[in-house]
Amino acid sequence: MADVVAPVRVLIVDDEPVARRGARRIVEGHRGVVVVGECRSGAEAIRFIQSTPPDVVLLDVQMPGVDGFGVIRAIGAERLPAIVFVTAFDDFAVRAFEHAAVDYVVKPFTDDRLLQAIDRAIARRAGDHATRVQEQLRALLAVAGSGSAPPVDPPKEAPLNRLLVNVGTRSIVVPLEEVTWIQADDYCATVFAGGRSYVLRESLNELERRLDAAAFIRAHRSAIVRIDAVQALERSSTGAMQCVLRDGTRVPVSRSRRDAVTSTLGDARG
Repeated sequence: MADVVAPVRVLIVDDEPVARRGARRIVEGHRGVVVVGECRSGAEAIRFIQSTPPDVVLLDVQMPGVDGFGVIRAIGAERLPAIVFVTAFDDFAVRAFEHAAVDYVVKPFTDDRLLQAIDRAIARRAGDHATRVQEQLRALLAVAGSGSAPPVDPPKEAPLNRLLVNVGTRSIVVPLEEVTWIQADDYCATVFAGGRSYVLRESLNELERRLDAAAFIRAHRSAIVRIDAVQALERSSTGAMQCVLRDGTRVPVSRSRRDAVTSTLGDARG
């Protein structure tokens, strides 16, 4: 009896209903592929992928709140399905491949172009599965031969050295050495640099993970400060603490983070 091949499960993520309907129509015409869901936002996509991992994700790049890049960073490389970025702007291609996308498709796209990208994602998925199986077998053989588990070093992501922020219809690069502090704003973050503020479609938790811990520290659940931008620590009569930045900005320090902040800044507590 021949083995039954399970269909490839595809998730469609786009904030535009028309785009989702168009992608579904094309995907459902692909033999051996099934649409397992549609998400209207990056936040929805993160929850869906974490609870019901698909095989392939057609992921819109620009969405309110968490964008396509934010979805990838939130899921993490180890749990990431095969990603096909969908974008209206061709200049996102480089960033797409930096984030391990299998392919990217520029809107408006033809049926053949999207199907080609899906085929490429399916091929990548099959290749990744084979690689993982081989790595697991090599690890098992090493354990059997040595009697102990081999050391495993988790992959390390290089710290950020710049941020890409949106200003109107443009995206501009802000060097991190210009950033003084970052404030949480729902699913986004407000970046303060060079006397200006910029909105970044990324959560503060995700930014903290990718920032250089030697240069930035979390002062509060809703604030990250650049260490060398802090001029002083101030305490009120009630015990509340603030970081005073060189430009005069005052950023509160939460009770749970006081020890880390004072230790990092070398503040001697009385």
